[in-house]
Amino acid sequence: MDDLRSMPVWKETLVTRVIQVCGYSSILFVLLILYFLLSEGIPALWKADLTSLMGTRWYPTESYFGIWPLVFGSVLITLGAALVAVPFGVGTAVYISEIAPRWTKELLKPLVELLAGLPSVVLGFLGIQVLVPFIRRFFDLPTGLTTLTGAILLGMISIPTIVSVGEDALNTVPKSYREAAMALGATRWQTIWGVTVPAAKSGMITAVLLGMGRAMGETMAVMMVTGNAPVLPKGLDAFISPIRTMTATIASEMGEVAAGSVHYSVLFLIGIILFIIALVVNVIAFTLTSRKATRSERLLS
Repeated sequence: MDDLRSMPVWKETLVTRVIQVCGYSSILFVLLILYFLLSEGIPALWKADLTSLMGTRWYPTESYFGIWPLVFGSVLITLGAALVAVPFGVGTAVYISEIAPRWTKELLKPLVELLAGLPSVVLGFLGIQVLVPFIRRFFDLPTGLTTLTGAILLGMISIPTIVSVGEDALNTVPKSYREAAMALGATRWQTIWGVTVPAAKSGMITAVLLGMGRAMGETMAVMMVTGNAPVLPKGLDAFISPIRTMTATIASEMGEVAAGSVHYSVLFLIGIILFIIALVVNVIAFTLTSRKATRSERLLS
């Protein structure tokens, strides 16, 4: 403490400026990425026919650039992954933080962190070898490369992220909250679902959104298990039909197009759409967490 107090003013100023530069640099990098996407993707609006862009057929060889099947595929798979990942992720985070004995927690926590670090191509390979044949036999389909397969696999990929961040959020809830609820006669489950989880609501929302962001931005695993068919299925058949996502389209076709061509610009336009979706999700998360923080400050005051 004495060393910190005796630090020269110029050193303190230097450290402050370095931290400020690091903080502002992240904003600069995001703006540069946005500028690059806009400069390469916006020309697609006048290079390609707008009717083609708003169509439902993606076949660039014949100048069909309908992006709706790709957007639909990404949204459908992300929603399906959420149905798998959110219940299991939140439930596992609650179990590790509130219920599991100490030895179980010390075993599960590193295991979850290890699963979160597995490469997506390895998970995609496991999906091809295990999940795809199971889906094909269970639904009696000609192929197991379907939307449902991709949703289940992405849900499994997102679970470790939700568990890790959600468990940390639950651990930040003061112990006095639990003790107060128990003193008022609440059971253990009433304390968990009525006090602890609501108190960690902002952190849990962040965990879910990070997990869904992982699912939305996943590329290799999706390419390997969804069939990569840029079609727009209808009804319940959408879950048992092959499909293609925006990320898989960019990854599979960007290396084969000529720079500056219409196809090249449309792929960057798809990147802009992904950027906008990520921005909207982050704004919603910030709004929800800000309202929660404001409500808590009002209660404390």
